[in-house]
Amino acid sequence: MNQLQAMRVFLKVADAESFGRAASALDLSNAVITRYVSLLEAHLNTRLLNRTTRSVSLTEAGRAYAEGCRAVIEQVDAIEASVRDSSVDPSGTLKLVASASFSLLALTPMLREFRERYANVKLRLTLLHRPVDLVAEGFDVGIVVPHLVSGGTLINRPLIRVAAVLVASPAYLSRRSGPSRPASLAAHEFLAPSADIHGSTWFFVGPSGLTESVALDPAYTVNSSHMLRQAALSGMGIAVLPESYVAQDIDAGLLVRLLPGYRLKDADKEVSIVYPGRRHVSAKTRSFVDFALAYFRDREQADANPAVLTE
Repeated sequence: MNQLQAMRVFLKVADAESFGRAASALDLSNAVITRYVSLLEAHLNTRLLNRTTRSVSLTEAGRAYAEGCRAVIEQVDAIEASVRDSSVDPSGTLKLVASASFSLLALTPMLREFRERYANVKLRLTLLHRPVDLVAEGFDVGIVVPHLVSGGTLINRPLIRVAAVLVASPAYLSRRSGPSRPASLAAHEFLAPSADIHGSTWFFVGPSGLTESVALDPAYTVNSSHMLRQAALSGMGIAVLPESYVAQDIDAGLLVRLLPGYRLKDADKEVSIVYPGRRHVSAKTRSFVDFALAYFRDREQADANPAVLTE
């Protein structure tokens, strides 16, 4: 027996005081209506309705049961309506996880604009430096380096590629002349991501397109771009950092870009937006993914065409 459906049928009979009128209202046969009520009474081992050839009325137990059924069905209907609305209108709490270095770089302006557009979605952001199991840890969306996320079947959408650059503070460069070519880095205090992020050999593509490899023994490594930036700002040495992460420092003269004619190979970071590949994606998740993709696509186009910024 579908107990919830039986409760709905019983309530319709009780309200209509008729099996026939209940059958008509529910578009069911009289036999089906009668069977539902009989199964419900057998399940409860209690008579719920007094039946005569002319009328149907509730027993004392039936009145108490009808009151309880009405409360249960109203609650179920409210829950179902809430779920249906959430699949159409973005609302509720969205649990995000993001790579800490990327988040400090560019996430806050995007999150602000998202909240301005979708005020009914509350954001719960967690920043991590470690791999994450998206599903097991209960996150709806990840903005991460793809190889650091797991969790069954996931949808992976590339979001942004961040180039790496060499920088040092004016204080450091006042003590040591900057490198003229990649091989010169071996004579400097080199600050680098930890070995689990990048190995000891670095590849530089020069102006002519030729690639030079340099094996470097860092004076300092750390698994945080934030800490690496702080080390560079303090004058500890030459650091490899995401270009957009230090763009404001370079513009302000706090850091100087070195070897501008060279491009670091295999040091760029691809950041993706990742979410569980469920059949039914909630409106809050779908709206966030679409918004983030559009936001960073527009930024990339604006960077490629500065005139867009003045239009």
